[in-house]
Amino acid sequence: MQHIMPFLIPLAPFIMVCFIVWTKHQRKLVEMEMQNTAERAALSATSNKELEDRIRVLERIVTDKGYDVASQIEALRDHRQVEERMDLRSHDSNLG
Repeated sequence: MQHIMPFLIPLAPFIMVCFIVWTKHQRKLVEMEMQNTAERAALSATSNKELEDRIRVLERIVTDKGYDVASQIEALRDHRQVEERMDLRSHDSNLG
């Protein structure tokens, strides 16, 4: 230890400067991370607001028209199936 002391005393200011630079760098990293977290939180809040607005619109559609929407969709599906069958029959009769 006595052999090292003569070398450490002149290096002490350099070591302290390195430590100061390192701590400033660490502080900047923490500040950047905090800013990044705040930006992500703001973006998430905006996204949540948009989703809530969409849900309100869907709730309004369901409550205004009642649950008849599902039956209308099924009716459209049934109507398409009937049209497809009719098209196939007319196509088959034209071939025969």
